[in-house]
Amino acid sequence: MQLNAGAIFVATVAVFLFSAVYYTSLASRARAYGAPWAERAGRPGLTFVAIQLVRGLVVAVVVAALISLIGITDVMGAIELALALWIAFPVVLLVASVTQENVPQPLAAIHAGDWLAKLLIIAVIVSLWR
Repeated sequence: MQLNAGAIFVATVAVFLFSAVYYTSLASRARAYGAPWAERAGRPGLTFVAIQLVRGLVVAVVVAALISLIGITDVMGAIELALALWIAFPVVLLVASVTQENVPQPLAAIHAGDWLAKLLIIAVIVSLWR
């Protein structure tokens, strides 16, 4: 299995930047549903940034490895994998958070949108940059 470190790095940075813009643009909506992260003002600290980058890196490595192992060679295949991963993991976990932990549905939908975009971004980047 050959992984492209450059593609993984670019995908990691891309999803970090996407999420920063995404959550910043939706902070007022999230605040209305009681999201604690939306209450914090100012720039995030270095620890928060480092954790988010590591999270993105882990997901990028796993998606890249799956693309390589499965033998996906086109963008459609990458999109299908991203959708399958999104349904199997973030969606399932977010449904549980709504039904078992009383997380408001709109807040879960915000997180679901972020995860869908992240998985699509990573899968497309690593499948195109081989």
